[in-house]
Amino acid sequence: MRIYWTLIIIVLVLLDQLSKWMVETMLPLQQQIEVVPFFSLFRTYNYGVAFSLLEGLGQWPLVIMTALIIGFVIWLWRGLGTNRILSEFGYAFVIGGAIGNLIDRAFLGKVIDMILFHIDSLEFRFAVFNLADTFITIGAMAIILDEILIWRRTRNETKEQDKEVHDG
Repeated sequence: MRIYWTLIIIVLVLLDQLSKWMVETMLPLQQQIEVVPFFSLFRTYNYGVAFSLLEGLGQWPLVIMTALIIGFVIWLWRGLGTNRILSEFGYAFVIGGAIGNLIDRAFLGKVIDMILFHIDSLEFRFAVFNLADTFITIGAMAIILDEILIWRRTRNETKEQDKEVHDG
């Protein structure tokens, strides 16, 4: 892992922690503050993982599980081939987001969430999430997109080679 990606991870963690500190010090708990008609800030806590899954598991099992997942993602990243900038970007974002939430779990026993998308006329409210969750999602999407692009490139190269063999 190059120093460049390490610096990006550090910046992502700092942005996540700064946003959570600002929310904790400036937003009232469980009160929706509308920014635009479909987006609000809403300070709440998540004692589980995504969508509050595993909420009853407890703080330390979730901390250990998160640390193991971060280790696994780093292992996957280290096995990545060359010239995979999109995947490297993705892995950095996944790790940065995961570390941001790990810090919350380890030191607070919960994750601070504050981003709420909603459509009031449809009585729709998406699960409240945070900046770290956004980083993880963006990172996962980048990795998946890179894998699709590699697959398509490999598939097209194979078709061209097959055509040359059959034509030649």
